[in-house]
Amino acid sequence: MPASLTEEELKAQILLEEKEPDSKLRAYTGPLGQIVTVLFLVWAVFQIYANTLGVVDAMALRTWHLFFLLGFTFLLFPTFAKEKRSRALPPIWDMALFAGTIFVFAYLLKNYTVIAKRGGYLLKIDLVVAAIMLILIFEGGRRACKNLAILGLVFLLYNFLGMFIPGELGHVGFSVKRVLNHMIWGSQGIFGIGIGVSATYIFLFVLFGSYLKYSGFSQFINDIALTMVGRSAGGPAKVAVLASALLGMINGSAIANVATTGTITIPMMKKTGYKKEFAAAVEAVASTGGQFAPPIMGAVGFVMAEFMGVSYTAVLLAACIPAFLYYLTLLFAVHFEAKRLGLSGLSKENIPNALLVLKKQGHLAIPLVVLISLLSVGFTPLFAAVVSIFATIAASWLRKETRMTWSIIVQATVEGSRSAIAVGMSCAIIGVIIGTVSLTGLGLNFGYIMLRVVGEGQLYLAGFMVMLMSIVLGMGVPGVAAYVIVSTVSVPVLIQAGAIPMAAHLFCLIYACLSNITPPVAMSSYVASGIADSDQTKTSLIAVKLGLTGFILPFFFLDNPILLLGSAADTPLLLTIRAVLTSSIGVIALSSGLQGFLFLKLSIIERFLLVIAGLLFIETRLSTDIIALLMFLAIIVIQYIQIQSQKKEKNHEEN
Repeated sequence: MPASLTEEELKAQILLEEKEPDSKLRAYTGPLGQIVTVLFLVWAVFQIYANTLGVVDAMALRTWHLFFLLGFTFLLFPTFAKEKRSRALPPIWDMALFAGTIFVFAYLLKNYTVIAKRGGYLLKIDLVVAAIMLILIFEGGRRACKNLAILGLVFLLYNFLGMFIPGELGHVGFSVKRVLNHMIWGSQGIFGIGIGVSATYIFLFVLFGSYLKYSGFSQFINDIALTMVGRSAGGPAKVAVLASALLGMINGSAIANVATTGTITIPMMKKTGYKKEFAAAVEAVASTGGQFAPPIMGAVGFVMAEFMGVSYTAVLLAACIPAFLYYLTLLFAVHFEAKRLGLSGLSKENIPNALLVLKKQGHLAIPLVVLISLLSVGFTPLFAAVVSIFATIAASWLRKETRMTWSIIVQATVEGSRSAIAVGMSCAIIGVIIGTVSLTGLGLNFGYIMLRVVGEGQLYLAGFMVMLMSIVLGMGVPGVAAYVIVSTVSVPVLIQAGAIPMAAHLFCLIYACLSNITPPVAMSSYVASGIADSDQTKTSLIAVKLGLTGFILPFFFLDNPILLLGSAADTPLLLTIRAVLTSSIGVIALSSGLQGFLFLKLSIIERFLLVIAGLLFIETRLSTDIIALLMFLAIIVIQYIQIQSQKKEKNHEEN
C-alpha cells in the first residue's frame, strides 16, 4: 500500500471514489465547462473574502450566497432524474430559470435598503418579485433536497390552511402579502439564520474538507488507522471506524462519507470475514457519528453555538465525551464480533510502516492542528477555517509527493463549492420552516401541548417524545438541516421540562443525526447496503444495535450533564474523571452483551446482565457504579473459570 500518491494517482483515486450525489449532476465540456469552473472559483473567492474581511453586510452576503446556490442548482441539477444530461448546454427552461434568478436577486440587492427605509411597506412589484423568488427556491429545493422541499411546502401551506385546523394547532390564517413579506423581505424567513449559517460556517468548512481530501489527507488517515488497529482482531472494521470518524467530522455528510470511504472499507471487511450486512452497518454507524464528533462536528457545532450564543469551544467540549463513548462502543462491538467469528487482522505485509507514514504524510495533519489551535486561543471559526484552507495548501508543499498544483487546487475549490450546494439549498428551505414557526406561533403551541401531555417536570418522558420527533423529522435530511428543524421546536420543550440548554441542544442534534441509521428511512444504511450488496432492512437493524450507545446516552446527560464537559456548574474534576471511566467500562460491557462475546461466547443470562451493568455504569451515581462493577466482575470470573475448565479438558484430551 503506497504511503503517498502522485498527482495523477490522486486524481484517479478521487475520480474512482466519487460516488456522491454530485456525480449525478450535469457535467459540461468545452467553453461552458470552463465558464462554470470560473464561476465556482469566483463564488469561493467571494465567500472567503466576505467572511474574512467582513466588508459585506450580513444581508448582502446571504443574498449573494443564495443567488449562487440557485444559479448553480439550475445549471447543474437535472430537472428530472432521467433527464439526458447534455454536455453542451442546459435545457432552455433552465436557462430561463437562471435568467429569472439574476433578475429577482438584482432587484433584491438594489431595493432591500429602500424598502427598509420606507418602513417595510411593499409595492405590488415587491410582492411579485418575492413570489417569483419563493417559487425559484422551491424549484431549486425540489432538485437538490426533494424530501426537505416537500416538508417545507407543507409548512408553507400551513400558513394559509392553519385556519381550518381546530384546536391549539390552528391559527387565524395569514394573507399572501403577509407571508411573502415575512418569508422574503423579513429577517426570520428565507434570509434568516439558516441561510446565514450556510453562507458562513457551512460553506467554509465544506471547502476546507474538500482541500483536505485533495491534499491526500484521506489516504493519510487510512494509513494511520491501518498502523494503529490493522493487525488486531477485525482490523479492517476498526480501520473503517477510525477513518470514517475522522473524515465524517470534517465533511459533515454521513451519506457522502459512506459513499466515499465505504467503497474501500466495506469490501475490505467482507474479505476479512464479516457478514456483508454487518460490514455495511459498521460503515454507516461510523460515518453518522462524525456529525457530532469534535473538533469540527461537520459544521453543525457552529450552528449550535450560533443558536445558543456561546463559543464554539463550549460546544466542542460538551460533545467530546458523548462522541468518544459512541465510537468506543463501535470499536469494541467490531472487536467482540471478530472474536466471536474467529477473525484475525490483516497480515504484516498489508500494514504500512507507522514511522514511514508519519514521515511522508504526517505534515498533512498540520491544517487540523492549525484549526484547533486558532479555535483554542479565541479566534473566530470563520477566520480559523480560512487560515486552515491556506495552511492545507502550504502543508502539501512541504513534500513534493503531496504538493497541490494549481489544477488540483482548482479541482478542490470546485468540488467544495459543488458539495455546498445541496446543503445550502436545504438551509434555504429551512428558512421557510423557521419562518412558518415564528409567524404562526407553531413552536410555542406545540411546546405547550407537549408539556401538557408529559406534565411538568417529566423530563425523561419529554425526552422520549423529542427523540421520536427528532428521528422522524431528520429522516432523509442532511445533519445540519435536521438539527435546525428539530431544535426550533423541541429545545424549548426540553428546557421547560428541566434540561440545561447545552444538554437540550446536544440531545436534539444526536437524535437528528441518528435518523441516518434508523429505519424506515435510514439513508446512510441504505447507501452502505448498496455498496455491500446486502439486505437493507437487516443492515439498518444491525446499525441500530451497533449505534445503541448513541440512542441511550442522551437520556443520561439530559438530567445529569456531568458527561458534558464544562456544562455542569462546579463539577469536581475527580467526579468527571470517574464518570468518564465508569461510562467507558459501561459501553464496553454493553457492546459485549449485545454481541454475545467477552472472552468466550456468552449465555443469554450473561448477555442480559452485561447490558444491565453497562446501563448502570453509564449512570453517574456511585451506588449504580458499585452494583454494575460487581455484576461485571462476576461475569469476568465466570468466563475465567470456563476458560480454565476448557484448558484442563484440552490438556486431558491431549494426554
